[in-house]
Amino acid sequence: MVRYRLANEEDIAPMTAIRLGVGENRLPDPAWLTREKWISALSTSGNATTWVAERAGQVVGFATGRIAEADIWALFVDSRHEGQGIGQGLLARVAAWMFDQGVGEIRLGTAEGTRADHFYQRNGWQRGELTDKGEVVYRLQCKVLPAAGSWPERPHPEPGN
Repeated sequence: MVRYRLANEEDIAPMTAIRLGVGENRLPDPAWLTREKWISALSTSGNATTWVAERAGQVVGFATGRIAEADIWALFVDSRHEGQGIGQGLLARVAAWMFDQGVGEIRLGTAEGTRADHFYQRNGWQRGELTDKGEVVYRLQCKVLPAAGSWPERPHPEPGN
C-alpha cells in the first residue's frame, strides 16, 4: 500500500537518491541540488510544498509544487516503483494543493520524448512549446473547481513533521 504525506527534512536524503538515480531528465550538475534547495521546497518555506509517497516505510517518490512560480518543480518516482500509479497520486495532490492556493494555471517542463513527456499528456496536461533548453512546456488550467470530495484527501502534517 502507498501512503502519501508531506515531506520533511528527514526525507531529503531519499528524495535526493531518487532524483539523482533517474535515467531520464538527469541534472546536468548534481551539485546544484543542495540541502538549501530542498528546504526551500518543503511546506515550511511558505511558497512550496513537497509530498512523498511511501511504501513499507520507504520513500518511493516525491513531487513539489511552487506557488510564486506556479509550477511543479519536481515529480520523480523510484524506477523500481514506476507504472504503479504513484506518479499520478503525487501529481493529483500537488495540483489540488496549488489550485486550492489560488493558482489558475500550473506549468512544468520536461525533456522531449521522455516517459515524463508522455505521462503528462496521458494525464490531461496541455503540451506546449519547446524552450531554448529543449524542454517541453506543459500547462494545466483550473477551469472549474471539482465537486466536494473529488480531490484526493488533503494531506496534513503529522505531529513533529
